[in-house]
Amino acid sequence: MKRLNHKKTVFLTGASGNMGYEGFKQLLDRRDRYNIVALVLPTEKDRKIMTKYEKEPGVKIVWGDLTNYQDVLKCVEGADYVLHVGGLVSPAADYRPSMTTKVNIGAIRNIIKAIKAQPNPDEIKLVYIGTVAETGDRNPPIHWGRTGDPIKISIYDNYAITKTIAEREVIESGLKYWVSLRQTGVLYSGLLNHLDPIMFHEPVNGVFEWATARDSGRLLANACEDDIPDDFWRRIYNIGGGEKYRTTNYEFMQKSFQALGMNDFRKVFDLNWFATRNFHGQWYEDSDVLEEYLHFRSGSVDQFINELKANAPFSMKLAKYVPSFIIKKFIMEPVANKELGTMYWIKNNDKDRISAFFGTREEWDKIPTWDNFKFVEPSKQPIRLNHGYDESKPKSELDIVDMKAAAEYRGGKCLSSKMVKGDLATKLQWRCAFEHEFEASPTLILLGGHWCPDCFPAPWNYDEEAKRNPFFAQVWYPLHDKNENNYYSKDIIQDIKS
Repeated sequence: MKRLNHKKTVFLTGASGNMGYEGFKQLLDRRDRYNIVALVLPTEKDRKIMTKYEKEPGVKIVWGDLTNYQDVLKCVEGADYVLHVGGLVSPAADYRPSMTTKVNIGAIRNIIKAIKAQPNPDEIKLVYIGTVAETGDRNPPIHWGRTGDPIKISIYDNYAITKTIAEREVIESGLKYWVSLRQTGVLYSGLLNHLDPIMFHEPVNGVFEWATARDSGRLLANACEDDIPDDFWRRIYNIGGGEKYRTTNYEFMQKSFQALGMNDFRKVFDLNWFATRNFHGQWYEDSDVLEEYLHFRSGSVDQFINELKANAPFSMKLAKYVPSFIIKKFIMEPVANKELGTMYWIKNNDKDRISAFFGTREEWDKIPTWDNFKFVEPSKQPIRLNHGYDESKPKSELDIVDMKAAAEYRGGKCLSSKMVKGDLATKLQWRCAFEHEFEASPTLILLGGHWCPDCFPAPWNYDEEAKRNPFFAQVWYPLHDKNENNYYSKDIIQDIKS
């Protein structure tokens, strides 16, 4: 693909999705500086969204597949930036685990390979969109997080597994310019259009620091501007809306249903429909760092809820006129009883799922009614986890002593005897507590929170891991009993690994 005039060329994946489409529109408004190449799957839904842009000046729509290397290569040729947003996300990913693995891991491998195949790979900048799901369940009291905290994927979250593996591929790619931006929950106008059992996987007391699709799109376009400094690259960041977008699931549901004319959301749900753990979400101590670079934030949760009310489907707008018991019986309860719903697991005594999301059947039985529920507001004061090395030192001063300290705190060893001070990209040799040996860069381990690829993300041997790994124990024991001994069947583990 030949470059047109002086403009930079941006290759965008996922342009028909919520975040990607907002990024696409942002880039459209900057066509005086950018040409846009979008790889779009030729489905009926995607064609309906993107076909109208085929004849737009400065836009090239390539109908193809991220899992097809030749399609990806065609789009990478001549690109200055690759914004990789595309992939299968939850809840759709929960129903198609094999396809999710193929798309989410295969796509990033194709992109990295295609960048390296260019005559100027060191000039191409890759922006990879990761996910907060990589760090899993962070309910109070460990609800404040930052990059470098332990990777801890929620049980059964195949989507997070694929994104964790893909992020590792990015960090260890050897590319000169890459960045991984871990996306939080995205607020978009169609949030209420489809009810899925995943809504009950979220604990009532879980926390979220949201970001809107619009702000996320602005983030993508801003990452392509000339004023982005060099030190922005080769790092991992949390995407979050900041203080104005921090809320709990309880507060968010209450405000959302009030906006729809239902004063008390508790009348349409039973408390024991909601999982008590094993879902991702946190408040970010460090989300302001990304804002300082990309200046993408606007609005607040309350402003979004007003937009949500205006854009709610007609059926939801009618809810305020329908008695609560009817909504509960004929709309919400059937969702909770679908195959991936919490009540389906209870009724069918799915011990693995009950263990993951509730602990035991006995613990589920003890969940009170709403009458006995007391909402406790999470602490607004950040509590920082220990990362196991001297974080007061500038990154340029980190050395082999810090690597050995970090490895020991993870129950393992840094087997390398030396490193160049401040070189966080060159891979070192490590050993985990289970005697697995592996190569990994200090960036991956210290700044990304990753560890042994044989232990994480599957087979979720978290009880045994926490006994040996003090770093990981910080995010496990506050939410799990030390004598819990969770067990997940070999069939499930094998399904995920395959």
